[in-house]
Amino acid sequence: MKKLLIISAFVLAGCSTFGSASANEPVSKNGMLLDKAGMTLYTFDKDTANSGKSACNGPCAANWPPLAADKNASAKGEYTVITRDDGTKQWAHEGKPLYHYKSDQKPGDRTGDNFKNMWHAAKD
Repeated sequence: MKKLLIISAFVLAGCSTFGSASANEPVSKNGMLLDKAGMTLYTFDKDTANSGKSACNGPCAANWPPLAADKNASAKGEYTVITRDDGTKQWAHEGKPLYHYKSDQKPGDRTGDNFKNMWHAAKD
């Protein structure tokens, strides 16, 4: 019986990840873009839509962490994946890379919205 429970646990764990969406894939709720944990996502005015690049690297990315995409993530509708300067993947919406803001502490926080009039809460 114990062996059956262990095997069942592995099978169920495999089913929960096989073919599932990226853990970090953005979601839309009430017109706002959020990560799966409900944290607000942002866009940066210095990013050029559809360039496939992020203008926020180094110290900028420490304050505005990119919404990481799994290495095997692929475009879905208005969501695309870009490759950052460091080779990691990042989600983008309508061609604009998506970011978190380090000062947001809990789901629903939008403390980065209109920061320096260059950062904006991402809308669907």
